[in-house]
Amino acid sequence: MQREQIRVLLVDDHTVVRNGVRLMLSTADDIDVAGEAETAQDALQLIRNREFDVALVDIALTGKNGLDLLKQLRAEKPKLAVLILSMYSEDVYAVRALKLGAAGYLTKSNAASTMIAAVRKAAAGGKYISPTLVEKLANMIGTHNPTPHESLSDRELEVLKMIAAGESLVKIAHTLNLSPSTVTTYRTRILEKMEMTNNTELTRYALENGLLI
Repeated sequence: MQREQIRVLLVDDHTVVRNGVRLMLSTADDIDVAGEAETAQDALQLIRNREFDVALVDIALTGKNGLDLLKQLRAEKPKLAVLILSMYSEDVYAVRALKLGAAGYLTKSNAASTMIAAVRKAAAGGKYISPTLVEKLANMIGTHNPTPHESLSDRELEVLKMIAAGESLVKIAHTLNLSPSTVTTYRTRILEKMEMTNNTELTRYALENGLLI
C-alpha cells in the first residue's frame, strides 16, 4: 500500500542546491517537492496560497534569513513542520533553530536517506535530532557552559559573521536593510557580550568556531 504523499516546500536561493535536494527526495515515493522558493517572501506567498506538510528552509537566504522565516512560518502556519537546512554545522545554529520551533536541523552534507527520514519524521509530528545534537542538548542540561556566541541574538550573530567575513559596516547595513548607526550599535553589543575589543578577535573566534564557511 502506497503511503500518503508528503508535500514539501523547498526554500533555498541556490538553484543547484534545490535541484540536488529535490533529486535526493525524489527517491522516496511518498515525498513530493510540491513547491520551491528562492526567497522568504516567495515562500510566504506560497504557504498562504497552498498547503504543505513540511518546509525545508535554508538559513542563508538573500534578504530575510532562514531563522526569521522560521519565526514567521511558525506564527502563520503552526501546523507546518519546518526543517532547517544549512551549510553550517550543528554547533552554530541547531539549538537556536530548535528553540524557535524547528522540527529539526539538517546540514547540506547529509545523505539522502537522512533527509528522507527527517522529512518523514517531521511530517508525522516528530523532531529529527541527530545523535551528536542529542549529546549537545544533554550537555546543556545542568552544567552546560554556553559558548560566547550562544549569548548573541539571531541578528547579532548574523552581523558577527558578516564582520568576520570582512564586510564593511556600510555594506552590512545595506545587506540587512539597517542604518549604519544601527549596525555600529550591534557591533558594540557583540564586542561586549563576547568580551572582545576589535574585529580581529571576532574574526579569529568565528574561524575557530566554524561560523564562517
